[in-house]
Amino acid sequence: MNILLFDDPAIRPHLLPFTFTRPVAALRCGILTLAEKWEHRLGEPVHYLTEPYLQAKYPAAPAVGPALVINGAVCADDVLAQQVKQLQPGEALFCDDVLVAAHLADASQIAELIQDGLPVTKQVAEPVTVISRPWHLFLRNGAEIRNDFKLLTAGRTSQPVNDAHTIVYAPENIFIEEGVKIRAAILNAEDGPIYLGKNSQVHEGAIIKGPLALGEGSHINAGAKMRGDNTVGPHCKVGGEVGNSILMGYSNKGHDGYLGNSVIGEWCNLGADTNTSNLKNNYAPVKVWSHAAGRFVNTGQQFCGLMMGDHSKCGINTMFNTGTVVGVAANIFGAGFPRNFIPSFSWGGASGFETFRLPKAAEVADRVMARRHLPYDDVEQAIMAKVYELTVKDRVWERTSAPAADASFEL
Repeated sequence: MNILLFDDPAIRPHLLPFTFTRPVAALRCGILTLAEKWEHRLGEPVHYLTEPYLQAKYPAAPAVGPALVINGAVCADDVLAQQVKQLQPGEALFCDDVLVAAHLADASQIAELIQDGLPVTKQVAEPVTVISRPWHLFLRNGAEIRNDFKLLTAGRTSQPVNDAHTIVYAPENIFIEEGVKIRAAILNAEDGPIYLGKNSQVHEGAIIKGPLALGEGSHINAGAKMRGDNTVGPHCKVGGEVGNSILMGYSNKGHDGYLGNSVIGEWCNLGADTNTSNLKNNYAPVKVWSHAAGRFVNTGQQFCGLMMGDHSKCGINTMFNTGTVVGVAANIFGAGFPRNFIPSFSWGGASGFETFRLPKAAEVADRVMARRHLPYDDVEQAIMAKVYELTVKDRVWERTSAPAADASFEL
């Protein structure tokens, strides 16, 4: 039976800028993406039902025959996965008024399901986690690392810490995959598990406090301070001080500087001594820009740092104010605090922005992805072109015909 993870139209717009470039279920929270959580528990590959311009990269299953359709914003757990498996054709599962999953006799009925529902509905046995706002990712991250850790390590044996100069606390809460290299570090898993993915590296003097997830091929640089509830996705490099943050993958924060209560997309780079504020001086709740609402909205959170979309970069000594949202393929540099909302394909800083034109942004993306031996192919180019089109309204300076940036600045 086909398993389809669908983008809930009531949720997806509120998860921009991250969902400009991926389906909701491709977001990472914990060790795994939301899609991977379902794959592991259902034991079958999953497919995506998302925006048309994303389907070439995230393919859907054939829209015929029986299908299990699942809300891509819902985090799987053991109880929920079992309840979803037990759904009969024509039955839908809800958490209050949020559609969680449904068993369709014909996958082509998905549009009718979302609009009209099914005649037989059930409520979830236990409350479920729904990632419906960007800050939910870091708020839920520690709990999801714990859940994913149990899922991935059950019945398995960790590789040993083969370094006499590494200090380990609560080794029973540490799991090391094959190919991991650790040198003269401190691993403290007393308050939460530490998961080190295949071929990852922890360099000299790094201090790691769990919960922490380090993805395949990623590095925690020398002297880094990882303060807990952190996820470093695959093929990243991270240094400095990091707390309660997620790097989704293929991104670097290689140097000193603080990153807290933040979410960083893929193919991003934070220059040396970049710092994020995650707490206002008056301790008031943080407001962030909402693409869906077209205005700043109250997160209700006292701590909230930086939300940065894919392919965005910032230069050395960049300072991000509390609750800053950066779109896709933005380049930020210069002294002072830039604005709290930096639209996609922006070029500049506190002194103002110009448009980072698509051909120049493509040149950078091509170079960056080539360093990881991945192509900036027609599929990737089409996604970026669509995002450029979708975000033109956010670049308000274009209405006054401001000159475009030429990508010659060294970051």
